Amino acid sequence: MKLFTFDELDKADLIIDAVYEGGTRGNAADDPIGKLLRVGNQGGFRYSGTASAINYLVLYTSGLDTDWPDIIDVEQGIFQYFGDNKSPGNEIHDTPKKGNLILKNLFDELHNFPVNYSSIPPIFIFFKFPTKNSNRSVQFKGLCVPGADRISAVDDLIAVWKTKDGQRFQNYRSFFTIIESAIISRAWIDSIDNGNKDCSIAPKAWQRWQKKGDRMPLVAPRSKQARTVSEQLPDDDAHTNMLLEIFVYFSANPFIFEKFAAFIYTLSDKNVIIDEITRNVIDGGRDAIGRYKLGIDKDPVYAEFALEAKCYNPGLNGDKANTVGVKETSRLISRIRNRQFGILVTTS
Repeated sequence: MKLFTFDELDKADLIIDAVYEGGTRGNAADDPIGKLLRVGNQGGFRYSGTASAINYLVLYTSGLDTDWPDIIDVEQGIFQYFGDNKSPGNEIHDTPKKGNLILKNLFDELHNFPVNYSSIPPIFIFFKFPTKNSNRSVQFKGLCVPGADRISAVDDLIAVWKTKDGQRFQNYRSFFTIIESAIISRAWIDSIDNGNKDCSIAPKAWQRWQKKGDRMPLVAPRSKQARTVSEQLPDDDAHTNMLLEIFVYFSANPFIFEKFAAFIYTLSDKNVIIDEITRNVIDGGRDAIGRYKLGIDKDPVYAEFALEAKCYNPGLNGDKANTVGVKETSRLISRIRNRQFGILVTTS
């Protein structure tokens, strides 16, 4: 993995998945994004220029907010990003950094007809990526454009409701496409900063977007299908603590975990339907039975599935992990009939 030190940042190119180290002073001056680009050193929305005339925009996230999960689908090149109205008391656009207003203006421009693609600024994505030298280090995740070919104009920017401390409020959920650009050259960034906006030195995918509105997503299929143990377990404290809390809570009564596992699976996809939580004993090797809805709502086709739940020790608190092995998976597979599929939900 390419790593740029704090002293190298003002001359560095932006390289996909490269890490840019923060400083060590212990204050806001350690922020690497403000040294990489002419933007502020705080907040999720940072821009060069003014809110009404943005030269380029930075979307920064820790990726750890479970209420507002900013997620990159690296295989499809799609980025889900939530706005900055994350607590009650404000109208959706009335935020200190005007992030939601920026989102609204971006997608209004996208949905205009005809679309003036040259009016949409470059958008750079950064995720928090602490290193041993600095907790403020970040990782560059790509150059993106608003919307996605697989998501309709009705769904690419949605105001969603949340409740906090008994109070209701709205925030935006937006979708972007990370376009195919391995390197963002310092020369192009400098040209934008100097007011030239020389697109001839911009990435080819950006030039095509500006001219035709074609999205060329950065598609990156997995190189292997089987994930390692470390890839299957949480890689941060918040998710580790959540997993341990779930295991400890349900380990005394694993049967209750079966209901919880079925509920968790329904959260993964709106097309999942749980028909039955099987009884505690003689359950036929299936803890839950359900269907997955395919096709249009008025005339769907259903694929049946069997769900198995295993509340096993993940081994994250110093104990030995109790892994799900061949015995458990083969037991589930043996219960799957023609045109059915299996789901296994586990804490391990």
